[in-house]
Amino acid sequence: MATLRATAADFFVEEQLGFELSGGGEHRWLWIEKENLNTSDAAQRLARFAGLHERDVSFAGLKDKRAITRQWFCLHLLNREVDWSSWSDPALRILQSSRHDKKLRRGAHRGNRFEIILRDVDGDIAAFEQRLVSIGIRGVPNYFGEQRFGRDGRNIELARRWLAQGRPRLQRQQLSLNLSSLRSFLFNEVLAQRVLANNWCTPLHGEVFALQGNASVFRQELDELLQRRIDSGDVHLSGPLPGRPSALAPEHEVMELEQHCLAAHVELTEALSAAGVDSMRRSLRVIPADWRWAKLEGNDWRVCFNLPKGCFATSVVRELAQLRTGSDYAN
Repeated sequence: MATLRATAADFFVEEQLGFELSGGGEHRWLWIEKENLNTSDAAQRLARFAGLHERDVSFAGLKDKRAITRQWFCLHLLNREVDWSSWSDPALRILQSSRHDKKLRRGAHRGNRFEIILRDVDGDIAAFEQRLVSIGIRGVPNYFGEQRFGRDGRNIELARRWLAQGRPRLQRQQLSLNLSSLRSFLFNEVLAQRVLANNWCTPLHGEVFALQGNASVFRQELDELLQRRIDSGDVHLSGPLPGRPSALAPEHEVMELEQHCLAAHVELTEALSAAGVDSMRRSLRVIPADWRWAKLEGNDWRVCFNLPKGCFATSVVRELAQLRTGSDYAN
């Protein structure tokens, strides 16, 4: 076992943008560091200070609340400037500021860098170290993390209630949250079945494959070259993000597996299709980049790694040890 997030400083996240800012334009981009503050609350505080509506403040992705995180926020100020010298918020520090000619949109970043300290690691330390080595080579199941589903799975419960009420009209943000929570839940269900069968990174007949580092997917017969690419981490197997039928869908053995797994959730898959969501594919595996670790004082360990956008650090560290939550965040 190990303790995760004994303090906010034990979970550090830094957004990796992947491109340079132009230095000019109608958008003011702020590089901020926040602590014990969720991304939406940070956007609200920035909007209020700048005299903007919240819709005029954007960000690339949601970052953990119970952490120290660095990420970009974008404010649509046109030609107006804001005097940030009087900004004083202990939970949100402005580290850098620049102009850019484009709005920051969701998913525009390349990924995230993590530095995580696991405290009071106990049990079989030799096995723990062996898992550290294995993750850097083989990767881990690419589960959506618990953050996607809210505390105690609340987002899923809200989405199910919405369906039971006949899908009443919702604000765009809540509708998106409901749909993404349902898709994530269904993906995790399929992945869990493949992990249980120990074939989450062993190709079956009819796979749809996903390229490492982007959203490209393809289907082809397995051959020696493709197997080498899978072994090297250049290609992964994929699982469903359900929605309206797609031309690129699994066949044969994989199709049967996914249909069998999703048969228990027909009302969810039908709702996603009726909502006009297009089906997509997501990698079943993620291999952390720049994977490093170090033994600290006592029984504490630090792990550092990079993940592509949309992947969850908690899904990585849960493969290292059974996690207990730090006392600061028990409630």
